[in-house]
Amino acid sequence: MSATPHATRPVEGFLNTAQQVAFQPREFFARLPRRGDYGGPLLFYLICFEVSALLGGLLKLASVPWRYGPMWQQAQGQGTVGGWLASIIFAPIGGVFAVFILAGIVQLLVLLVVGARNEGYEATFRVAAYTGVTNLVTWIPVVGPLIGLYGIYLAIVGIREIHGTTTGKAATVVLLPFLVLFALTWLVLVAALAAVLGFAIASR
Repeated sequence: MSATPHATRPVEGFLNTAQQVAFQPREFFARLPRRGDYGGPLLFYLICFEVSALLGGLLKLASVPWRYGPMWQQAQGQGTVGGWLASIIFAPIGGVFAVFILAGIVQLLVLLVVGARNEGYEATFRVAAYTGVTNLVTWIPVVGPLIGLYGIYLAIVGIREIHGTTTGKAATVVLLPFLVLFALTWLVLVAALAAVLGFAIASR
């Protein structure tokens, strides 16, 4: 079965690909070509991204609280039709930049953790693009964070299979940015608390 939306039956091909990524990630990424073109994976990612913008925007228009989507979605207007239309139009532009930058960051970590013997940037880009399948459902309130965690699992499986590495190394590649962000957040909080305590002691 094709790993990208089929040219002659795009809807069926897209749904088939989404089902494979979501429910058979090991098999999907293991047989996914490492190179070929950027168009198919990017189109798949953008469709998922656009679905999230479209349906999430409809929820905002219906005044349904939405606190768990990506930051770009949370920053949209207060449920106006204009804001919804703007998000649909500009979401693909932001999506293109986001997936290429994300793949670049992940590829740097692949080089550091997996080593020079890896399948390269395009293979990593394909993992980043296809794990975007979670966008099809992350717009749903409350369920969003859980789906996001599943997206991390998909990324770990994808990196492991496509670069032929271990689960531990793949998990390090995917989780390291979160760990660094967590550590930096705590350092900032500790520094801020120390500054407040120091000011309070000095002002006595």
